[in-house]
Amino acid sequence: MESLTDQAAGVEEFLRIVRGLPEAEIGAPGTHVGVKVRGKGFAYLNEDKGAALVKAELEEREALVGQDPEVFTRSYTSGRFGWVEIRLDRVPPDELAELVTEAWCLTAPRRLVEEYEAGK
Repeated sequence: MESLTDQAAGVEEFLRIVRGLPEAEIGAPGTHVGVKVRGKGFAYLNEDKGAALVKAELEEREALVGQDPEVFTRSYTSGRFGWVEIRLDRVPPDELAELVTEAWCLTAPRRLVEEYEAGK
C-alpha cells in the first residue's frame, strides 16, 4: 500500500507543472516565490512550508476547502478570484496539475490559453 507521501505531489511536482505551462515565470528564491504569466501572478510557492497559493474562482475555492480542509485553506480574495493554499504533501499530483493549470488559464491572455488548449 502506498503511503500518503507516495501519492502526494510535493514541491518538485509543483515546479514541474509550472515549468510545463507556456510563458510561466518562476520568481527568485525566497519565502514566497511568485509564479507569473506575462507579468501577472497566478501562484506562489512557500517551499519552507511545503505549500502553494493558487488563484481560483471563489466557488471553486469554497468547494475545495469544503471538500478537504486538511489540504486546502482559504487565503485572500481579490475581486472575483479567491486564492487557495494547498498543502503539497497532501494533494495528488493530478489534482495539483489541474489546479495550477486552471490558475494559469485564469491569468494568461486568452489567445495564449487557446493556443495551449489546442496543443493538448
